[in-house]
Amino acid sequence: MPLPKVTRPVRDPLAPELGTPSGGNARIPRVVTADYLLTVNPVDGTEVVPCPPEERRTPVRRTKEERAARINAARPSPPPGPPAPEVPLLEREEERERLIRLLARGRSIRVTGPSGAGRTSLLESVANACADLAPDGVIWLSGYHRTAADLLHDLYTIVYAGEGYRPGHAELTTLLAEVGAVVVLDDLEIGGAALEEVLEAAPECAFLMSATPDVPAPAADSMVVEVLLSGLTRTACVDLLQLVTGRRLEEDETAWAADLWFESEGLPLRFVQAGALLRQRDAMRQPLDPDLDDSVWLNGSPPPEPAGPPIPDLTGFDDPLPAGAAPTAPPMAGTPPPPPPLPLRLPATEVPLPSLAESAAPAGLLASRLSEAAREALAFAVALDGECPHPAHLPALVGDTHGDAALGELISVGLAVPVASHFRLSAGVVQQLGPAFAADGELNDVQAHTAALHYAWWTGHPSVTPERASAESEAIVAAMTACRDGGHASAAVLLARTVAPVFAAALNWGAWERALRIGQEAARLSGEVAEEAYFHHELGVLALCTDRMDRARAELEASIALRGALADRQGTVVGRRTLALVNDRAGSSSPLELPPGALAFALPEGTSQVVIDKTAALPAGTAQHARGLAVLRSRRNLVAAGTGVVLAAVLGTIVTMGATSGGDHSPDQVKPIETVEQDLPSDTAPSSDDGASVAPPAASSTSPSTSASTTVTPSTPNGTTGTPGSSLTTPPGGTTSTAPGAPHSSSPGRPSHTTKPPTTKPSSTSASPSSSPTPTDTDTDSPSPTDTATVSPT
Repeated sequence: MPLPKVTRPVRDPLAPELGTPSGGNARIPRVVTADYLLTVNPVDGTEVVPCPPEERRTPVRRTKEERAARINAARPSPPPGPPAPEVPLLEREEERERLIRLLARGRSIRVTGPSGAGRTSLLESVANACADLAPDGVIWLSGYHRTAADLLHDLYTIVYAGEGYRPGHAELTTLLAEVGAVVVLDDLEIGGAALEEVLEAAPECAFLMSATPDVPAPAADSMVVEVLLSGLTRTACVDLLQLVTGRRLEEDETAWAADLWFESEGLPLRFVQAGALLRQRDAMRQPLDPDLDDSVWLNGSPPPEPAGPPIPDLTGFDDPLPAGAAPTAPPMAGTPPPPPPLPLRLPATEVPLPSLAESAAPAGLLASRLSEAAREALAFAVALDGECPHPAHLPALVGDTHGDAALGELISVGLAVPVASHFRLSAGVVQQLGPAFAADGELNDVQAHTAALHYAWWTGHPSVTPERASAESEAIVAAMTACRDGGHASAAVLLARTVAPVFAAALNWGAWERALRIGQEAARLSGEVAEEAYFHHELGVLALCTDRMDRARAELEASIALRGALADRQGTVVGRRTLALVNDRAGSSSPLELPPGALAFALPEGTSQVVIDKTAALPAGTAQHARGLAVLRSRRNLVAAGTGVVLAAVLGTIVTMGATSGGDHSPDQVKPIETVEQDLPSDTAPSSDDGASVAPPAASSTSPSTSASTTVTPSTPNGTTGTPGSSLTTPPGGTTSTAPGAPHSSSPGRPSHTTKPPTTKPSSTSASPSSSPTPTDTDTDSPSPTDTATVSPT
């Protein structure tokens, strides 16, 4: 019966479809730390606010099964393709028993040996024997490109559950102090004080570490036991070569193995590669079966299917049986014919053994005998500085549907080894194949550019989780670095811009910081200012979350400056908010010392001045309180306090001037804004005993006189100033008189006058106008300083 139709709700055609590539990446995850709540915004940058109490997390310990599942998920799985030969642990029984005894006594050990000496195999054997030695069992960690902080957080992630939460250093050490396990730490890259920080954070754990001789040694006072791992003996190397080859060695091959042992100093990896050379030699000496189908490994395509059913054999119906021959039953339809006999082996002289130089650097000879897809994958790994992409990415990168088997082919011949959660090329392979591939044209900047664009598309896809992308962090960062150094800075910026929010959400902050720094440098090289501002902002957020306030302030200020130049309003707002949080968190821990007299302002005479004296003695009970008030928590508080003090001083000055000038003017006083063009009385100035007019005394700054006078010089109609005889003098009584012989002028010119305000107690003595007033030069076209009232307190 037909299924009933389901009505689908109408969707807005203009709205993007979230969760699909066409709708864009709609992931905006939130990360909680001990002090902050981070909203990872891939557009304007991560926004940081203080963590609310309801967002704080409580870590919960994982069960034994959950820890085992997480450890297995963090280790690389065998890729598809031809299986690699299983190699046992030879001549390591003495070192193995010693390590087990030291771990049983709770000692931490560092196994030091060159690359290819079998350190990982030894650690696996010891870890299997110590599974029940500690309450929390055995925990596997990788120190490859990991700092001390990264290792502590990796240990926390395995023991405690709590996705999306990254505890602070204090909380982290408290939680790890309760962990009791045997921690196997392979490929360690730190030493000295950084290693001591890891050991002190987990005092109940016994660490079994491995490192190369170039890694810094532990501190001098460290309790770590150093165990040196050397190469195998000649007999063990010959046995290992026979196991890898799968047969007994011939006489010339045994002599060749002896020379190789002397040159390689007995490193097991070199004999694994030598066994691969012998297997390839055997395949060349033994021609392939013509009916053997190996097109999957050689050509990367399946064999063609037959067009129809097989044609039956009809010869018995045409030819009669010979005399005396017994009839035979015809073969069944679809039965394959019997295989032909195998051809004879070619003589050894036609396929000689590799020379000593080829045995010392076997990567070139091994690569020349690989399939086409394996060589393409090898070229990508060399371009990425030895980091092998995941097998799921190889079909898209090499352009072959069966390219995922190429990595297995590299592992089987000893060109790739497992490290952390992925595979990388063995030691020395990049140095051996780089010049050769570049000379043949197989290696150029195309591989790195193609890998960067592929990873940028893949990590930005909504179906890819941050944890899955974080597992590919080493190959992604390597592609980013290769593009930056190979002339494709824009591709590096695109990849860093895409993966930075993903690494932050996955709590892989070590890879997050490396991606940001590479992206910032690539953006500077390519001239992409907006992207460079984004990387500066993210670096500031990372520094804030790791309590590096000076670094955070410098990065955020650089980001704000670049975004301000670009007029990026939203990005600038986000940066200023984060910078304000940095300033609040990085408050001064000591009282801020102000310069002497910084808060003392020069106020007009007669105004009450308030001067803050820091040296004033305080009562015993208030000394501590005053010291606490002097601590200014941030520069914003200082600016606000200074602004308030200045505002109070200005307001006090204005109020004081208003009170001093007086609001009630007597009608006999001339205000500065009053006009003097009015009918003047014909009062004469008082005369002295001899008949001469008496001029008022000159005002002095120290005289207690309270009189005020106004001198007005009117302009003439022709634009010039009046003559000395035309000066007008207003006595303190408020009347205006004209000097003898000066007519009253009502010209449109602007008078120039100077007013001295009276004090509260007017003088009882009247002054007469001066007999010889000084003329005043006044420009009638432009205002002069004498056009306004000048107030001088007496």
